[in-house]
Amino acid sequence: MQAMASNPDAAHTADRADRNSEPAGRHAANAALIVGAVAATLVVIWLVGLRQGALFVIGIGFGAVLAAVSFGFTTGWRIWIRDRDPTGILAQFVAIGLAMLVSIPLIAARPELSGAIAPLSVSLVIGAFVFGAAMQVADGCGSGTLYKAGLGNAFSLAVLPGFIAGSFVGAAHLDRWLALGSLPPVSLPEHLGAGPALALQTAALGGIAWWLWRRRRRTDARWQGRAIYIAAVVMAVLAVLNLIVAGQPWGIVYGLGLWGAKVATWFGADLTANAYWGRAAQQAHLQASLLTDVTSITNLGLLLGALIAANARGTARPRTRATGPQWLAAVVTGFALGYSARLAFGCNVGAYFSGISTGSLHGWVWFAAAFAGSMLGVRLRDRLGLKS
Repeated sequence: MQAMASNPDAAHTADRADRNSEPAGRHAANAALIVGAVAATLVVIWLVGLRQGALFVIGIGFGAVLAAVSFGFTTGWRIWIRDRDPTGILAQFVAIGLAMLVSIPLIAARPELSGAIAPLSVSLVIGAFVFGAAMQVADGCGSGTLYKAGLGNAFSLAVLPGFIAGSFVGAAHLDRWLALGSLPPVSLPEHLGAGPALALQTAALGGIAWWLWRRRRRTDARWQGRAIYIAAVVMAVLAVLNLIVAGQPWGIVYGLGLWGAKVATWFGADLTANAYWGRAAQQAHLQASLLTDVTSITNLGLLLGALIAANARGTARPRTRATGPQWLAAVVTGFALGYSARLAFGCNVGAYFSGISTGSLHGWVWFAAAFAGSMLGVRLRDRLGLKS
């Protein structure tokens, strides 16, 4: 070590060798991850069939796209609230709008496909508001928490177990919340027709986008270039593929709740009498492999896809520094995210993205309530001293 310190040329050569070895090691790790992904896909196909294998690949695509450009529903809203930069929200609208243009006519033409249609309930408004606040503290919604956990973000890894537990408990309590009051689900294509529903929702997305653009601040955008919009197009394509293959729109939260229910049954819990988990469909899922559940399989693929993309970018396993109260906030908000998402019939993916893109009125209610909650959540995040 002393000889190295006294010889600047040797030290420079060693530093350069370390820098050169880092990309080589990352390439080798990424090649191993890709081989592992192919092998995992083949195992899924062998165990549970071609459809589940296709959904696993679609999930890998979602995770890779989200991690490749750090596409965040949560971050996009926060940057608008703080800086009046609409880039993130506009990219979300592009993804939702493109998926909608294909999904609504497709569902209308093929009755075996279903949209993300949910009741207009008191629980929807309360759950979406709480979710919007909690996701800003946790720095991730359902997809954000999953993809950041997949790339090894320690804070999101602390959020995820609480999210799983909250999703399970929230579903178990859902009947009590629905007793507070609920209106039937409203599918705009069924009430108005596919064409008018598309026109109405396109006008709404366009009007909100115009309003956001007019009120933007004249500052440099946080997300430069076209990458985030390219990612939005790819996400729309993947969402349509998910609808075709699974027969239902892209979702996150049900799978996490099912994981929690599985854990509860492993510890001896009897869920047969529960109003939600005791239903025949849920009991069948509890008895079957997680690989047979369409939401779980895409979630698992998403975790892997995020790790592959993050490793390729050199952003895997980022350093995380947090205080004790901040780690506690991660666990608590994780539970709040899962619980509130079940009350609101989904997160930014299942309710906002998939709800609006398949013509459900509850998706718009969710968006408004969750955005209001996010305005509070950004303040709570600042109070806790969490980084931007």
